[in-house]
Amino acid sequence: MAFMEQQPQPMSGRKPPLDDTVPLITVIEASQSLQSHTISGLNLPLPPKKLLGNMDREFIAERQKGLQAYLNYITRHHILSSCELVKKFLDTNNYSANYTEIALQQVSMFFRSDPKWEVIEPLKDIGWRLRKRYFLVKDKDQPKDKQVLSWVDLGPDKFLSDKDLLSAVKLLPTLSHSNIAPVSFATTSESSALVIRVFSEKGTLRDHICKVKPKEPFLKKYCNPKKIQGLEQQQIRTYGRQILEALKFLHDKGFPYGHLHASNVLIEENACKLLDIENSLLGLPSYYRPYVTQFRKMNTTESIDVYSFGHLLYEMTYGRPPDAVPVDQYPPPPFSSVGQYDLLFTLSRFNSRSDRLFNDVLLFNSEKPQFKISSKLKEALKSSKECLEKHLVEEQRTIHQHKRLTRAQSHHGSEEEKRKRKILARKVHGKRKHYQKNHIYCLLAGSGASSPPTCPSSPTPLPGSGASRL
Repeated sequence: MAFMEQQPQPMSGRKPPLDDTVPLITVIEASQSLQSHTISGLNLPLPPKKLLGNMDREFIAERQKGLQAYLNYITRHHILSSCELVKKFLDTNNYSANYTEIALQQVSMFFRSDPKWEVIEPLKDIGWRLRKRYFLVKDKDQPKDKQVLSWVDLGPDKFLSDKDLLSAVKLLPTLSHSNIAPVSFATTSESSALVIRVFSEKGTLRDHICKVKPKEPFLKKYCNPKKIQGLEQQQIRTYGRQILEALKFLHDKGFPYGHLHASNVLIEENACKLLDIENSLLGLPSYYRPYVTQFRKMNTTESIDVYSFGHLLYEMTYGRPPDAVPVDQYPPPPFSSVGQYDLLFTLSRFNSRSDRLFNDVLLFNSEKPQFKISSKLKEALKSSKECLEKHLVEEQRTIHQHKRLTRAQSHHGSEEEKRKRKILARKVHGKRKHYQKNHIYCLLAGSGASSPPTCPSSPTPLPGSGASRL
């Protein structure tokens, strides 16, 4: 897992090796799909082909090396590593299902039980999750109001009982906060969840930054956006304060979030609203999970929200996510004002006390926040949160141990180490031969034969002895 040694990377498993068992044609087909400008718009480092001499041993070895570099690139890329094409290629057995077909079946069953909803159109690939599908729907009683239906499988971090999960999810439409996107309807089954909320034509904060339309595929919008623009400082201050208010409200209610990123922030009339607050209940891994698992001190949902807020501030400022985490050096902000130093201070040292950038932002809340949770459900949420954090710590420990082992193996297998071991082996071999030679002479000396003067057991001839007369 060499790609994990320099910075946190999206895929926390082993680097997929390209050996003779991997069909090269599959790699090429996957690369052609990913390289298509209609999907990702990226210029991926696929090694060149040739018609003549393509079976030469040297060419095959060089091409395998290039294809391995190609695989390393796509598994390091935060967005590409999560896309369906990459996952199906790297792990066909676990990602062979047709999730769109499964989602349609589940949604059809729901519509039969609640016929007031009607599908307008599927929203293909607008999200990054493999097992989550979106549909544009409408209420037959209010046909002009478009809404988004999302269906998703329950995730590996789901620790609530089925009964408590259903109770918590059904409470979501009762949540009222000016900076949290309202939920129209929500329910769960044994293995999945369905949530309906209002569709926003303006899209998310990331749509606004990347200047893209909200209905376009996730890869096309964000892999290599052509036009990006950070926000003005006043917008950053306003949105930052609103997001912090929403996070504080959820934390005070004992409701874990942990899913803050620019695509989960809706923009409406100079105000932002958090999306997908149900994700932690459903046990879904967060967008920044591959990064969070690299930092063992980040072991609570609150610390994850703080870390994610730092990511969001960076993206709002520079119009793009950071190239590496942690960020060693911050470029100057694209605007010049007295407050830019406050912004850099907040980006580099953000914690619960370094909020001077947002203190004097005026909020105009038209509604009083409301969200009533029973004491029994609060206890269940608290227990679920503790289990989630324990699972995170275990995963961080496993990855840390694996990284240490990988570094040791990489060091042991380096060319420098191999050269040192060869030199040491030659020295040991030479000493062993010298010892064996002397040992043979010593044995011969013990039987009366002559031996070299270097042998420690060779007797010194005495004057007047037979040996001296000879």
